[in-house]
Amino acid sequence: MSTENEGKAVPGDPAAPSVPPTPPVPPSAPPAPEAGPSSGPESSPAPTAQEAPAAQEAPTVQTAQPPHAAQPAPAAAEHPTDPGAPASHAAPAHAAPAGGWPPPPPTVPSWGTPHAPVPAAPAAPRKRTGGLVAAVLAAALVAGGIGGGIGYWAAERGDDGISSTTVSSGETPASFKRDPGTVAAVAATALPSVGTIKAKSGGSQGEGGTGTGFVYDQEGHILTNNHVVASAADGGTLSVTFSDGKSYDAEVVGRAEGYDVAVLKLTNAPKGLEPLPLGDSDKVAVGDSTIAIGAPFGLSNTVTTGIISAKNRPVASGDGTGGSNSYMSALQTDASINPGNSGGPLLDASGAVIGINSAIQSTSGGFGQSQAGSIGLGFAIPVNQAKNVAQQLIKTGKPVYPVIGATVNMNDKGEGAEIAERGTGSTPSVTPNGPAAKAGLKPGDVITGFGGHQIDSGPTLISEIWTHKPGDSVEITYERDGRSVTTTVVLGERTGDS
Repeated sequence: MSTENEGKAVPGDPAAPSVPPTPPVPPSAPPAPEAGPSSGPESSPAPTAQEAPAAQEAPTVQTAQPPHAAQPAPAAAEHPTDPGAPASHAAPAHAAPAGGWPPPPPTVPSWGTPHAPVPAAPAAPRKRTGGLVAAVLAAALVAGGIGGGIGYWAAERGDDGISSTTVSSGETPASFKRDPGTVAAVAATALPSVGTIKAKSGGSQGEGGTGTGFVYDQEGHILTNNHVVASAADGGTLSVTFSDGKSYDAEVVGRAEGYDVAVLKLTNAPKGLEPLPLGDSDKVAVGDSTIAIGAPFGLSNTVTTGIISAKNRPVASGDGTGGSNSYMSALQTDASINPGNSGGPLLDASGAVIGINSAIQSTSGGFGQSQAGSIGLGFAIPVNQAKNVAQQLIKTGKPVYPVIGATVNMNDKGEGAEIAERGTGSTPSVTPNGPAAKAGLKPGDVITGFGGHQIDSGPTLISEIWTHKPGDSVEITYERDGRSVTTTVVLGERTGDS
């Protein structure tokens, strides 16, 4: 084990004699300050003779040599013999050699023997703090410079293999195009063919409303809901405004209250009208994407999206004027539909019309176009049905309905559609020689199936009947006296709404 002198005075042996005067220092060799951190604290007290055995724990004790030979040379100290130790273990005194200071280190002859006294180290000269502060500041500046240089070097090196993920606005393509089939692309194509309809009644109050319609053909026919134009059908005014801001007067060609379908015609139709393509609502599947366009609460050219959430949903809705209800086997969608969307197109992902937005489910439990907002349950007339009705209205101005020739209970629900005992105005509930009579149906029979669809009420039965055309043969299932019977009925027809 060795210890290092850190500039503190090393105590002499307890029995050492005083140090003789220091010989003069030659002028050619000025003393150099010792590089010790201490400024010369006081010496520790000398150990007593009883502490001498503690020195036996280490075999050798070395002292650091003074750095320069020009330091003062103390006289050699004699070590008296410890009274308790044998005479043979006494340490002999050493005289300074003739060559000058420093003398050779004392020799320790054996374990436990006191060693020669070590001269006290001269006090370290006091250092100037100003130079130290300047040196620290200079070091900080140099370190900062080195750090900046290293950072610049690292950045330059990093540019060789790593590029920034930040894209500036200047790198955005100038001619950005949306892929076909996206909502934005479908909406951009369809919007010019969708118009906002404003209806005003012919009365003194000038009441009316706002709805939506879309171009059906190049002759200027507009397809919409009956309840959108009902208030202006008798002496009122109608106008259609397109997304380019141009507005055109219109007139009613025909209305079908039961289907809730109406056809308008622009009085001065512009050239170049683009009718919306019609899809096939029979091929629509639950989960297909939908896009609705309309003017909810008067906000024209509004586009919302969703999916087909159900098919063949029986819906009976009123027109808001106290007229006859309409019945449809509707497409249900969660696309946001609100008052003002009525009559607008429900598109598929390709931009083809699959339905006409007609009704919403309100929180009160009813169907219709009340001022309640969308709760995610909207209903559209299947376009296949709407197309058949539109063609008939353009051709004759009157709707044609398929019928079975029987009056059913419209209030009960859950057990099927029961044929009433008496018809309207005390007429027979089963028309003599009509379709139902020819199929063998009687009052009291409960119809539970029609065309492969389950029937739970009178409105559901009518909704399914009106998905067909007059003359269609449809399989029908009914219950009588607890027995289920299946037969076929050939649908008849009824013209007009009265």
